[in-house]
Amino acid sequence: MSVLPKAMRTMRIIALPLVRPKVPPDQGLKPHAVFNPNRMLIFYHFDLSQGNSVKSQDQSSIKRAVKWASTKAADLWAGFGKAPEGSWKLKTYELGERIVDRIDFEELTLKGVDPSLGPSITHAEITGQEANEVNFSEKQSPREALRIPLIYPPSIYASLPPMGVDEVSHPSIVHLRTLLASREPRHRRGFWMWMAIAPLTAPFIIVPVIPNLPFFFCVWRSWSHYRAYRTSQYLSSLLDHGLIAPEPSPALDELYASYVPSLSNIESLRSPTAPSPKFATQLPVDASSTNNGCPPDDVTASLSQPGTSHVHKTSQRLLLTRKAIPHILQLFGLPQSSAADMYRAVEQVRGRLGGTSGR
Repeated sequence: MSVLPKAMRTMRIIALPLVRPKVPPDQGLKPHAVFNPNRMLIFYHFDLSQGNSVKSQDQSSIKRAVKWASTKAADLWAGFGKAPEGSWKLKTYELGERIVDRIDFEELTLKGVDPSLGPSITHAEITGQEANEVNFSEKQSPREALRIPLIYPPSIYASLPPMGVDEVSHPSIVHLRTLLASREPRHRRGFWMWMAIAPLTAPFIIVPVIPNLPFFFCVWRSWSHYRAYRTSQYLSSLLDHGLIAPEPSPALDELYASYVPSLSNIESLRSPTAPSPKFATQLPVDASSTNNGCPPDDVTASLSQPGTSHVHKTSQRLLLTRKAIPHILQLFGLPQSSAADMYRAVEQVRGRLGGTSGR
């Protein structure tokens, strides 16, 4: 059963940290590196649909046409996966799925968000648009009704080194804004690059029977980048208008502690009144994240050396394992389809770390 009330399930953002930033940071890192170990890697699950059927009916004809085309393309691709063994359709489908697994999980997450179904940032309380599009309760202001909770595990963020940027904003907001700021120009460049490559695939149209797959691939990659780019802009606007608010989740904290025992050790030393993790007795502990039941070497070194409780050298490790994902789905009442994105993110992060982290 989900521990969240139904009212919270309509709009929310769930932050699942996967790797802490490297300490001390890598000073020689290139600014445009694909994997920046100086940042915390976080998987975000976005639920931004207001469940407003009137809003979906008022979409323009262009948006309806784009949605229809996207649905047809998805159905066509699913049909490729059901083709007979050995056919070119099935081989194309399997190759495409392997390509999708190599696309940054950040891009796949962003492109899966439909800003047209989320709260409008041109609301009357923000920029003057009439407020009759959304139904508010008598006790709620329009801004409170549009508030989107950013659910996060508090102990993970509490154990991070100081950000040194905006001391007013919560670290969860700072990390989300940093992610969007880095992804927006990347997806803008990707959109124009694949658009420019698409015309070069015209000669493949002369191949009989088989459609011009290189052209469709270029169009799909350009569309994917465009969706992620627009979502980055949209989420940045929500942050600018203060519509995303951090919300700690003790239950998520307990789940993290059950899979990374060192977190509970750190928290118990930081705060004598820290609660014991309830999930530790309910969920299995991943033995690969410990050393025979002891904290990892980086944690042991930091606790044994005086004066290094705030700044110490750490090796980057996965904070979540594959075994934790079914429990996350259960905790937040997420559909089973969300598991594929989480598994892909965990595997990509393991690859970025060199494949040394345990499952």
